Amino acid sequence: MKHKNNGKRSKDDFNKMVVELYSFGKSVKDLSSEYGVSEVTIYAWIKKFNPIELEDGTSVTPDDYAI
Repeated sequence: MKHKNNGKRSKDDFNKMVVELYSFGKSVKDLSSEYGVSEVTIYAWIKKFNPIELEDGTSVTPDDYAI
């Protein structure tokens, strides 16, 4: 039986890859041009996937709190 979430997983993997490229120094403008995704969308992915450092030294993403 095939998993129905393969499309979502692939999409999330793509989004995370774009965010990772951003974190390595590539500009949002360049990523937008290269991958055909709006700058606003990329900024939303950055907000969603970039970890937030907590006072105790751990880090979390907003998805860690998603129900």
